[in-house]
Amino acid sequence: MKNAMFGTLLSGVLLFMACGGSTKNEAESLTPAQGDRYYGGIFRMNEVENFKSLYPLNVTEVTSHRITNQIYEGLVGFSQTDLTIVPMLAERWDVDSTYTSFTFYLRKGVKFHDSDVFPDGKGREVTAKDFKYTFTKLCESNATNQGSWVFAGRVKGCEEYFASTANGQPLPDGVTGVQVIDDYTLKIELNRTFTGFLNMLALPYTAVFPKEAVDKYGAEMRVKTVGTGPFFIKEVNEGNYVILDKNTNYWGKDSLGNQLPYLNGIKVTFIKDRKSELLEFDNGKIDLLYRLPLELTSDIVTADDQLQPAYQKYQLQVRPSLAVQFYGFQHMGDLFNNKDLRIAFTYAIDKESIVNYTLKGSGIAATNGIVPPGVPGYDYKAIRGYGYDPAKAREYMAKAGYPEGKGFPKLTLQINSGGGHNEQVAEAILKMLKENLGIEVEMNIVPFAQHLELVETGKSQFWRYGWVADYPDAENFLNLFYSKHIPATMAERSYLNSYRYKSAAFDSVFEQAAITVDPDQRELLYLKADQIMIDDAAVIPIYYYKDHRLLQAKVKNFPQNSMEYRNLRDVYFVPVK
Repeated sequence: MKNAMFGTLLSGVLLFMACGGSTKNEAESLTPAQGDRYYGGIFRMNEVENFKSLYPLNVTEVTSHRITNQIYEGLVGFSQTDLTIVPMLAERWDVDSTYTSFTFYLRKGVKFHDSDVFPDGKGREVTAKDFKYTFTKLCESNATNQGSWVFAGRVKGCEEYFASTANGQPLPDGVTGVQVIDDYTLKIELNRTFTGFLNMLALPYTAVFPKEAVDKYGAEMRVKTVGTGPFFIKEVNEGNYVILDKNTNYWGKDSLGNQLPYLNGIKVTFIKDRKSELLEFDNGKIDLLYRLPLELTSDIVTADDQLQPAYQKYQLQVRPSLAVQFYGFQHMGDLFNNKDLRIAFTYAIDKESIVNYTLKGSGIAATNGIVPPGVPGYDYKAIRGYGYDPAKAREYMAKAGYPEGKGFPKLTLQINSGGGHNEQVAEAILKMLKENLGIEVEMNIVPFAQHLELVETGKSQFWRYGWVADYPDAENFLNLFYSKHIPATMAERSYLNSYRYKSAAFDSVFEQAAITVDPDQRELLYLKADQIMIDDAAVIPIYYYKDHRLLQAKVKNFPQNSMEYRNLRDVYFVPVK
């Protein structure tokens, strides 16, 4: 065991050095800016999972999101501090009283990154026509488009355009609800009231990109990027690192008039083992450590989330995250279409024990609904979840037709690789299912991309899933259970509602909430929908995340938020002795 651990640590270090990790003194040349800020330096962060795609319409997991967020921008974005909506490429906007008509006024002079997709290699100006093009692509029937749900059923003409492209005869005017008024004015019309629409426009799916890039790169846009953001891709070495350089033509300035970004660039590595990641951080080769190795949590922070003496030279950030880990069932299969069986599984799992002993306190037991704490205005504690009750678990197992587990078929729990947390939690859960239900469940660990493929195509019956909020609203979590996202056949991918859960009662309440303007009434409806889904045991919420972040002392202006939304355009380094 010790030899295996040492080998993993050493390989992680060698890998980082091989892909360009700096071993020299990190006292990079920093140039003073206004307000005790500095230009210069390369921000280094690590991800334990590889990215899937950097094409905005195909960003379906957090690693890709954190990279593309530095490259692409949309009309609006989220505040790094409190996740409120802030202007990006639209400097202002008007919304009518019914929340069905949105008019955006674009910044003038914003340019795409310099790229060989343009005739002279120089990025051209962004206009409203580019957003019309991007939003039309968002409503296109295409295997690389995973974001159509953002506009489908909401923006006028989206579903009609989708159908036309599926038939191979795209409508010449694109999406009718997206209208170019002039070069710097864009209007979007919705089918019905939706007060959360600005949140949709802060997602990577709605980031603008030029037609020239699609024409030249096509499927290569997975790694070849042309955006407007503070950084652009310099080099991609898949599985090892991604390097981003500073966009010297970026439009943004800070409140003091300093040109953004401050950093010279960003380097993202992909060390899979969290202990190796911690070693790199402790050696000064990573500037951000996101989430701690479970086995070492108590060595780094105390029970009340204070840094242990050996780590007090770093900055610690802690907060509950708008994220939940849960286990999904395939409802359209022959096994988990049985509600009693789903309830039996839910009662059999001791979530408090998992949080206290397996996760070492780095989480909150999900004994309520699917929506985690921290969503503004949402009383998550009002949801009555299933507690740990082995007697009821056995009772429902018998009602499901498997008394004491007899006759239960062979079952595999599928989880994705990465970081160790998933496997440790899964081992604890499988032990509980054996002890409380009398069944043996095997575990299959697969790479993340393969995991998503198997889940979304309905080839898995029972799996681990996690959801990090795209935007700070209960709707973002409950949308995962809306049956309109389920395709017509099992042969088609079901991205959001991968469990293919159908409930007319849930859909009715969810749809009513979406068109409700009064925020208090809207939240009450979302609570009702959450309770319906939980009563059906559609999935098993396991825990809500609590995030720990360590930053090197030199890192400034990088506040933590509950979505782990990262925009490094405002981050800078200061000299540290």
